[in-house]
Amino acid sequence: ALREMDETDVTVFDGVPTMFWALLNYAEADRFDLAKISKNLRVCASGGSPLPLEVLRGFESKFQTKVLEGYGLSETSPIAVFNKYENTRAGSVGFPVWGIEVRVVDEQGTDVENGELGEIVIRGHNIMKGYYKKPEATAVAIKDGWFYSGDIGRFDAEGFLYIADRVKDMILRGGFNVYPRELEEVLMTHEAVSLCAVIGVPHDEYGEEIKAFIVLKQGATLNENELIEWSKERMATYKYPRSVEFRETLPMTATGKILKRELR
Repeated sequence: ALREMDETDVTVFDGVPTMFWALLNYAEADRFDLAKISKNLRVCASGGSPLPLEVLRGFESKFQTKVLEGYGLSETSPIAVFNKYENTRAGSVGFPVWGIEVRVVDEQGTDVENGELGEIVIRGHNIMKGYYKKPEATAVAIKDGWFYSGDIGRFDAEGFLYIADRVKDMILRGGFNVYPRELEEVLMTHEAVSLCAVIGVPHDEYGEEIKAFIVLKQGATLNENELIEWSKERMATYKYPRSVEFRETLPMTATGKILKRELR
């Protein structure tokens, strides 16, 4: 990708978060004319899964460009929410696009207050008609014209939407809801951490316990106890990981999304 950017004067780059991470951490990046790439690169767009703040800020700093995050699903054709170039907020996926309504609701389908977490539901001309030959699944996903995304999020006071996590990825530890993405954002700020994923694993006492999978930066050293102690200082008692597994890579889909189901 860097070679293509260098040789063809790429002005726009669209990718999923792991692509931005790979470009940011490519060990041989200095072989290319990064100043030229940065001069030509006007804007980038990220989607598919939340972009870690550390990656976003690092990429924008290294390539001197703006990264716009958006949100949507295959069922929403796919974009439903996107940041505006002139009005962005780091960590947010922006505002609903034209003709599309987005709400954040509780388990009863009632809107929650700004700042509170709930399920993201979407209505508009972009919503699918249904799942092919799956009327039961369609009825669960679409209620009164609203598509229930299965994603947890919140609005701030200015209408920016933030994605917390997938409902199915939420960890229930001792009666507390723990959202892996929140923990992953903190872990990514450690100077030795290059990439991470957090999951819940079965536990007799708490129902689920928190486990982190870590890919270290090239040349970095870190052990399990050091990272757990570091995490204790930055996370609530019920949130920090109790176990850590270090890996060379994490399993990913063909489009670069981390496959958490293969880590469980």
